[in-house]
Amino acid sequence: MALTTLSLLYVTAPILSDCFLRKSSPLKTSNVSFFEKRASAFALKSNTKNIGSGRRVDRQVVCAVPRQGLARRSPVSPLQLEEALRPPTNLYTVESPHTVTVLKVEKIADSNAPGETYHVVFDHRGFLPHWEGQVFGVMPPPDNPFEPGDATKLSYFSAASTRYGEFFNGRTADLCVRRVPDTTSETICKLSPGDKFLVTGPTRKAMLLGDYSPNANHIFVATGSGVAPARAHIRRFFKEDIPNFKYSGLAWLFQDSNLYDSEFEQYLGDYPENFRYNVLSREETNKSGGKKYVSFAEKAEDIFDQLQKGAYIYFSVQKGQVEPIVKALKDVFAAKKVSEEKNLVWEDVFANWKSNSQWRVESY
Repeated sequence: MALTTLSLLYVTAPILSDCFLRKSSPLKTSNVSFFEKRASAFALKSNTKNIGSGRRVDRQVVCAVPRQGLARRSPVSPLQLEEALRPPTNLYTVESPHTVTVLKVEKIADSNAPGETYHVVFDHRGFLPHWEGQVFGVMPPPDNPFEPGDATKLSYFSAASTRYGEFFNGRTADLCVRRVPDTTSETICKLSPGDKFLVTGPTRKAMLLGDYSPNANHIFVATGSGVAPARAHIRRFFKEDIPNFKYSGLAWLFQDSNLYDSEFEQYLGDYPENFRYNVLSREETNKSGGKKYVSFAEKAEDIFDQLQKGAYIYFSVQKGQVEPIVKALKDVFAAKKVSEEKNLVWEDVFANWKSNSQWRVESY
């Protein structure tokens, strides 16, 4: 639990008395709750009398609750999921898929992105272990009206959950699905709790962490439902209570929507030194009429410096949306005159990021 500086409020009350719990008590606090960002701290200073001897004993009882930055972590199980040295890959195939059961399908509020996006939770009974950043293949249901008769035509969705799933017990997984008419995604979004569908995988490695040490720095850039792998990683960093993994690096998220916004805002409040969160603009354009990634452009120099220090950057974006960001970083390189100071050229710097697995892209 992360604690910040505490301010104390002192009141006088006799020990063994419940007066401080009564409405008439002089104790005043504000927002005292283990379920809110802000809470108060207080101390009880009491002068008590020993009834048997008449002696008075002065004692002070201090009760402290953090005023802000209260990190609300959830215990996870089974911890054996931490023991694997490599991510599980292709446990299920088209020839032998795994049947899962829908637990929840809910529309996610997103005023910035076009179309509808849904958060889908399914139960795999603990038989579909995966790592954050991996992808599941979803097979069209037999009665899929859009792709009938082609069970091999998979739709791929990144896991939006950690290996421990929605309920931190290792039995479930989450998907972030944008509803596209006349596709498997629409069928998935129309499912109800109790319905079943077939999955393959897990597979792919682009969105796996480039460095699993707890002090590594990671930058995530996502468009639309591409926020799924970022959400999984960030949830592991700041939501789950994992005994052998305590994240101490910097995680920085850029997304062009407000999917899972309340979660990210919570982490921002709880871990301001370890988490940054920016929203990219889809609508604004530059002078030439192209898309203007406002927040990224404003932070491009900081991102460049982070990459030069060894940070990892992950793009889960629509095709064609990486190039403007590459240009922004190239402009920073030129403006900082790195080539003159260290006899470097942009192509070498960019190639070095890629060879070090710092530059990771999954486009859709």
